[in-house]
Amino acid sequence: MDAKLTLKLDQSLIQKAKLYAKQHNSSVSKLVEDYFENFTVAQDLPAYSPLVQELSGVISPEQADESDYHSYPVQSPVEFLAFLKSS
Repeated sequence: MDAKLTLKLDQSLIQKAKLYAKQHNSSVSKLVEDYFENFTVAQDLPAYSPLVQELSGVISPEQADESDYHSYPVQSPVEFLAFLKSS
């Protein structure tokens, strides 16, 4: 069931939101609804996925090297996808 919600926001922010919604074939109401939906769903999720929980502790702190985090110089999502495809 839909219900009305009144928000008090800065006028320039409202205009930006309307422009964004128009550019994405949506509405400000739908943007707000999606935001609230994502926000409330995110709170219900566990802190870590089961895979992350399973892998936690596999590598001891002594084995970890900060340089490992920088081994793959990925700078954008496009480069990351290209990297994954090449691996």
